[in-house]
Amino acid sequence: MPSRTLESGMKAKESLLEQNPNSKLDVMEMDLSSLESVRKFAQSFNSRNKHLNILINNAGIMACPFQLSKDGIELQFATNHLGHYLLTSLLLDKLKTTAKETGIQGRIINVSSTAHRSSDGSFFDLEKLNDQSRYKPFGAYAHSKLANILHANELSRRLQEEGSDVTANSLHPGVIVTNIGRYLTSNAVVFTLLATLVKPFVKSIPQGAATTCYLALHPNLKDVSGKYFANCNETTPSAKARDGELGKRLWEFSEELLQRSSKATK
Repeated sequence: MPSRTLESGMKAKESLLEQNPNSKLDVMEMDLSSLESVRKFAQSFNSRNKHLNILINNAGIMACPFQLSKDGIELQFATNHLGHYLLTSLLLDKLKTTAKETGIQGRIINVSSTAHRSSDGSFFDLEKLNDQSRYKPFGAYAHSKLANILHANELSRRLQEEGSDVTANSLHPGVIVTNIGRYLTSNAVVFTLLATLVKPFVKSIPQGAATTCYLALHPNLKDVSGKYFANCNETTPSAKARDGELGKRLWEFSEELLQRSSKATK
């Protein structure tokens, strides 16, 4: 269980152990907004020589005020996409090796959002991405969620091309009342009131996790890759999310950002 802080991770672990005392859980620290933290996590995990069958890229922030990450990248894009992109890249060999050694197909799942439909795909320029005068909190979130789908699709294409027994898919979990929406209003009382009003029309946390679990575990998903799901069913994302050339451009842009970060730390 990667967690931004060990304290929050241990609380989650304790809660899960209360529900299932036989669980075997290991908490490791990782801040997805920091590329250095992601690299340290991956190095530590890979050194343990453990199998890795499933990678769920689930963490994220939504509609926060404008901020730059430690690496000088708009925070939502850095956390929701680039951190996951780097993590997946660093763990990919482990997933491939595990699939060969166990005979069990590896699965990569990117948790996106229907909010991706609001993105026009114009986020492949760091100056524009980091321009505070252009920044729109929910617009930046939509860009990052489109990136989650494009990443999964391009990764799937590459995995199939090389014949790897690993799949990559993306999903919309549904509208769920969690603290991810805490930035939508600066007034905590108003947010609590709104959450209470919409609660009858949204999913519970277990319902919201259902599609993720379906993609990670269901036998019907064997060999299914490069698809987008909602409510445990394959569905059609936006035209931008289905644009293969856009996916390739995002891949190149992501690599450029990683190279820029690597040079800056030397």
